[in-house]
Amino acid sequence: MSASLKAKIAQVFDEPGCDKNQGKSEKERKKGCTKQLTPGAAAGGCAFDGAKIALQPIVDVAHLVHGPIACEGNSWDNRHSASSGSQVYRTGFTTDINELDVIYGGEKRLFKSIREIVEKYDPPAVFVYQTCVTALIGDDIEAVCKRATEKFGKPVIPVNAPGFAGPKNLGNKLGAESVLDHVIGTEEPATTTPYDINIIGEYNLSGELWQIKPLLDALGVRILSCISGDGRYHEIATAHRAKANMMVCSKSMINIATRMQDRYGIPYFEGSFYGISDMSTTLREIARLLVERGADPELKDRTEALIAAEEARAWERIRAYRERLAGKKVLLITGGVKSWSVVSALQEAGLQVVGTSVKKSTKEDKDKIKEIMGDDAHMIDDMTPRQMYAMLRDAKADIMLSGGRSQFIALKARMPWMDINQERHHAFAGYEGMVTMVAEIEKALFNPMWAQVRTPAPWELEDPLLREQDAAQLASEAAAG
Repeated sequence: MSASLKAKIAQVFDEPGCDKNQGKSEKERKKGCTKQLTPGAAAGGCAFDGAKIALQPIVDVAHLVHGPIACEGNSWDNRHSASSGSQVYRTGFTTDINELDVIYGGEKRLFKSIREIVEKYDPPAVFVYQTCVTALIGDDIEAVCKRATEKFGKPVIPVNAPGFAGPKNLGNKLGAESVLDHVIGTEEPATTTPYDINIIGEYNLSGELWQIKPLLDALGVRILSCISGDGRYHEIATAHRAKANMMVCSKSMINIATRMQDRYGIPYFEGSFYGISDMSTTLREIARLLVERGADPELKDRTEALIAAEEARAWERIRAYRERLAGKKVLLITGGVKSWSVVSALQEAGLQVVGTSVKKSTKEDKDKIKEIMGDDAHMIDDMTPRQMYAMLRDAKADIMLSGGRSQFIALKARMPWMDINQERHHAFAGYEGMVTMVAEIEKALFNPMWAQVRTPAPWELEDPLLREQDAAQLASEAAAG
């Protein structure tokens, strides 16, 4: 591991936005908040994967993976981060190094790849991702990126997060560090207003950002940049001129919010777009911070008027669903901000959350779960597939909400399942998203298919004695024939 990467990891571990980290001794803090990877651990995502997940939703830049082609797995709608314009981010770029590159080095191949991208696609910037193999053979991507920037006149950003550095969550933060070091603060916006905000840690999955933007537009609040869903390079470069930051997923990019607060004096808060009450709280917090930073106090009144109208409309639309869903039990296997924000939304729909995964959640996330669910909150740190199956089979939950990797456990238990993670095709953010989520849960729970798959097969209903007699008769006929 290079000295620069070690220094960057140490900086990420010394995170002032993490109360748990700050409560440690100096010696313990240097050890970091991550466990060493073990064989098979990359199934949950390595550092490279985390960095690419965090930055790929910047839609107009080219994302070039410097490594074997097998590392380029997150492309072309893999995670459903939607774009309102450029589609460059959906193309997978890789240097596809081979055995000779491992022996002689891949820096020349990387430089040629950057030149080809610039000539063919002309993006505003190129992000170059380090991987395990190229880091181990000693390729200096930072030097190559610096040379390419000078040669081609375009920003070429090194993202030094090889997979062996740690798990996916560390990679999220290392990707964020690249944005802090090389992008934010490098340009000035054409205009600024007292109503400019940044949204950090929002990936516009299935267009969720587009369900929030009309609400902010109605209040006159401008999203100066979103880091990184439906993001644009030039917008992110001017993010330092915003008046306030909203942190959506602290597990991934809290370092951007804290560093921007230190460098530029931009206050931040952590909020959620899931659920009616949390959406309203988020709008109030945005208005409060902007007023404190110079916006017209009348913004608070307009915010309350908008909240009143949108809440009344949302409650009316989910009223019929609540009657059918009341008392139904949900097992929520996700992580990060969704471990508590989705809980709030489910409870508003009349559902009972019997367990929520906290494997990828921060201490603050867990505190919020306790606040929402009370002292009897069942937080699951690491549930095995066998335990999930038993819980569903024994009817301790009526439906499981999780990512795609867990869906077959629910299907094997012949229980309803709904995708709540990044592969989903429905947007669940905002007031409109709340209605959509409740409608999808209702469709999954009451699908008549479940009554069919749970019905025993006809041969399972026959008398066992008759089945034995039939077998004996078939055996004698076979012997006689």
